[in-house]
Amino acid sequence: MKNLKYVIVIEKSKTGFGAYVPDLPGCVAVAKTKTEVKKLIKEGIEFHLEGMKSSGIKIPDPYSETMEVVVKVA
Repeated sequence: MKNLKYVIVIEKSKTGFGAYVPDLPGCVAVAKTKTEVKKLIKEGIEFHLEGMKSSGIKIPDPYSETMEVVVKVA
């Protein structure tokens, strides 16, 4: 078993938080708190990958990267 490190995106909404995995289309989670959405997306990734494996679909290596930029605003 190997460890894979996927980028997740967490977005705040009026009612809570949403998360998705750019490298795994359809792998999403929603919750009222950031802590809960982090837990749910981790579980969702594991479930998603198990489903791919049991269906004979190749598990993709992570390919997304994150970056922060600083911009000036007048």
